[in-house]
Amino acid sequence: MADPTPGWRGLDAASRERAYSPSSCIGGHYQAHIQAYAERSRQAHAGPRCQRNLAYGHSASQRLDLFVPESPVRHTVGPTDAGAVQTPGAALPALLVFIHGGYWQELSKDESAFCANAALTQGLAFAAIDYTLAPQASVAAMVAECRQALAWLHQHALSLGFDAQRMVVAGSSAGAHLAAMTALPGAWALATPRAQGSPVRGVVLVSGIYELEPLVGTGINDALDLTVEAARALSPALQDLRGFPPVLVCWGEIETDEFKRQGADFARQLAQAGSACLSFEVPGRNHFDIVLDLADAGTPLGNATLDLMQRL
Repeated sequence: MADPTPGWRGLDAASRERAYSPSSCIGGHYQAHIQAYAERSRQAHAGPRCQRNLAYGHSASQRLDLFVPESPVRHTVGPTDAGAVQTPGAALPALLVFIHGGYWQELSKDESAFCANAALTQGLAFAAIDYTLAPQASVAAMVAECRQALAWLHQHALSLGFDAQRMVVAGSSAGAHLAAMTALPGAWALATPRAQGSPVRGVVLVSGIYELEPLVGTGINDALDLTVEAARALSPALQDLRGFPPVLVCWGEIETDEFKRQGADFARQLAQAGSACLSFEVPGRNHFDIVLDLADAGTPLGNATLDLMQRL
């Protein structure tokens, strides 16, 4: 695919560092938002519908937390869905899978269940996945882990109590990049051999980065150690987007110009490739608090996400 010729190439080093520092729009103070993630997640984890630390792989970091509403499935213990029994005529809930941000080097699933209770209220299942962070893992390895998690969820959907054909993957910031990479139409030829095509039926991308080359030469790349070649290979904006699932792309009003541009450019590319793409800016929200609305009815992002899931 042709280079989308981003405007970042005209930025000097200091300007590029600032443009890719999302907290620069809020005075550098983002810890209160992280605390909000953690507090809401603790409340969700304390509820009766939470299953913590389900293993989708062998590594200690390959774990996920799952929240499922009252469902018509009798759960059985085992490696497959062979023993799961569904009540005749009962519909299983759709699943919203969240991939956290943190510039591929911070946060975890433990702070990522902040919208689980809102999802359950809407009758949705919700999963927050962990992946190995930099510098212990490369970005390419993180992409592979996220695909592995989605494949595992798809394979075990019936026994876990949700609809395998209605899985939507969402991500914020670096998590939006990872979500986009899992949704690439050609991704699943490289995933676990048991995956039968892509399990991703819809995508929600919040304040993401879709071309990684601007990060090379910034302090953000110190832990990532991306080369220009690797950054290009791991950029969804530079991949073939034909066949990409229905997608929302959004960003906050209080974001740097580069984060806004990346979202708008990627949305335009998706639409040009034929995807059903809705893109919008959320008034009054910044890079860190916008994602709190992910499953909340009555908010622009929450309403758009719920509408996407209801149309699957």
